[in-house]
Amino acid sequence: METLAVRQADNDVQVIAMWLHDKARHTQKAYANDIKKFMDFIGKSLNAITIGDVQSFMDSIGDYSPASKARMAASIKSLFSFAKRIGYLHFDVASPIKVPKVKNTLSERILCEEDIQKMIILTNKPRDRALLRLLYIAGLRISEACNLKWLDIQPANGEGAYLNVFGKGDKTRSILVDQKTYNELLDLKGDAGPDDPVFVSQKGNALSVPQAWRIVKRAAKRAKIDAAVSPHWFRHAHASHALDRGAPIHLVQATLGHASVATTGRYLHARPHDSSSLYLIA
Repeated sequence: METLAVRQADNDVQVIAMWLHDKARHTQKAYANDIKKFMDFIGKSLNAITIGDVQSFMDSIGDYSPASKARMAASIKSLFSFAKRIGYLHFDVASPIKVPKVKNTLSERILCEEDIQKMIILTNKPRDRALLRLLYIAGLRISEACNLKWLDIQPANGEGAYLNVFGKGDKTRSILVDQKTYNELLDLKGDAGPDDPVFVSQKGNALSVPQAWRIVKRAAKRAKIDAAVSPHWFRHAHASHALDRGAPIHLVQATLGHASVATTGRYLHARPHDSSSLYLIA
C-alpha cells in the first residue's frame, strides 16, 4: 500500500520559519533580512517565483558590496533548496543561480604580534585588558566572551584554566588558557557567584557586544593602528600566529570551534608578511 507524504508546511511563512529554525542566531537575523528584501521585491509567493524573478532581484542589488550580494544569493539558494527538499516546492528555481565570488581579504585583517601586544599593554583598565587578552589567547568570538560566566572557568590540574565555551552552532568546546590569562580573569572576580558574568558593565550587567566593540576600537586607537580593527581580528590573529608557531592545524580548529579544518586552513594561505619569493635568490 502506498504511503502518502505528509505535507510539511501550508504557506511561505511556515517554510521560512522551518528553514531558519536550526541556524545560529546571527545567521537567522541576516538570512531573514535577506529573504524579506527578496520577497518584498518579487511580491509573489514562493511557488509562483520563476528563475527570471530571482535573476531580476540579483540584478537589482548590483550596487551592493560583493560580500552582501554573495550572502543574499546564498540565502535565496538555501531557502529554495530547503523548500524543495521538504516537498513544498516541486522545482528549485534558484538552483541555476551562481553565488558571486568574493575577494579573499583575510590577510588584510591579520594583525602582527607586536600590534596585538601593544593593544593589550596600552590598555590600563583591568577588565578591558583581560578581555583583549582572552580574545587573543582563546580565540573567542566576541559574543562568546560576553556570555562567559564564572562557572564556565575551571582551574586546570597543572597551571592555567579550562574555559567551557558555548559557541556557534550550539556547540560547547573546552579551551585551555595559560596561568597569566587565568590570573587576569581572577583579578576581576571579587565576590561574584558562579552564574555571574565574567565581564561586567558599569551597571553591573554582562558586558554587551557593542560595549566590547568599543573597547577594541579604543585599544586600536591607543596603539595607533589605522585599520578598522574589530574583535574578530583577535580571532584571526590567534589562528595565524598559532599556525606560524607550529601549532597543529587540528588543534587550532578545535580551539576556535571551526566545523571544518578547511576553514582553519585559510590561515595557512593568509600570510601578509611572508611569501615564497623571499626564499629565492635573483
